[in-house]
Amino acid sequence: MTVETRRIPLSSPYLDERDEELVLEVLRSGRLSLGPAIDRFEQVFAEKVGAPYAAAVSSGTSGLHLLAVIGGLGAGDEVITSPYSFV
Repeated sequence: MTVETRRIPLSSPYLDERDEELVLEVLRSGRLSLGPAIDRFEQVFAEKVGAPYAAAVSSGTSGLHLLAVIGGLGAGDEVITSPYSFV
């Protein structure tokens, strides 16, 4: 029996030299998850969307979990979402 494998097409990220410089700056700082770059990102993002604050998370899955906690979801509540939370 032959199993057919199909791939889900995902686009490649666009990164220019400035993006690369900023990533290297963060990597060299040793502060990947907490630090001034994240603080600034949260501040700018909150301002951009008109929110009083924002919280950066490490993945779409973490974001959905945070939303569930903040939203007060509990046992028996129904949640419908995309299975591709990494997109």
